[in-house]
Amino acid sequence: MKAIQIVGYKKSGKTTLALELAAALTARGVAVSAAKFTHAASLDKADTDTARLAAHCRAVAAFTPAEAAVFWSGPRFFHDVLPLLDAEVLVVEGGKELACMPRVLVLRDPSEADELGAGLALGAFGPVAAPGLPQFTDVAQLADLACDKGFLLPGLDCGACGQASCADMAARIVAGQASPGDCQAVREAMQVTINGAPLAMNPFVERILAAGISAMLSQLKGFAPGRITIGMDAR
Repeated sequence: MKAIQIVGYKKSGKTTLALELAAALTARGVAVSAAKFTHAASLDKADTDTARLAAHCRAVAAFTPAEAAVFWSGPRFFHDVLPLLDAEVLVVEGGKELACMPRVLVLRDPSEADELGAGLALGAFGPVAAPGLPQFTDVAQLADLACDKGFLLPGLDCGACGQASCADMAARIVAGQASPGDCQAVREAMQVTINGAPLAMNPFVERILAAGISAMLSQLKGFAPGRITIGMDAR
């Protein structure tokens, strides 16, 4: 999955840009999902049925003829929800604390660029430019950027790539000094997917799982060295 992040402070226009970008990508036939980060205390309005159910349940699912939603009683990490967001490109609005994908800055003032993570930025969008960053004013350009330069790192901070964190690796990719394929947490040696979404694991865990599975299978008749493919439904 490719991803691109729209970050900016309140009233900067980031929501409008996220909507326009999602619409532009969809118009191209690209499957798009979105994730929105908010500082609101609750995602649900008070005194609704889902709010009342959530007071007693760990999770509440809501369905209408046109849409569906899941509300959890506690916080969930961004990467934990990714298997539910099936898409070619994920548009993320907000969440500037995340540092695992490239971002586009929406600025009210050039001085905000460093605060919003200019090292992870592919550029700035809108009338306010930032020193050293490309400036975009056309959403079609941004859609091209999302398709060509979007990426999503697993956020494990495992250090296997030689960088201290996924944030450092993401910055190197944005700068053209590395590529998403240099991430060692999603490799060809062992691939695990959950509902089609890759499950990242650091190389140490990968080696343990691979060795354990190989050892167990080697006890079965018909086993031979080579590529192993296992499909299963989690229960």
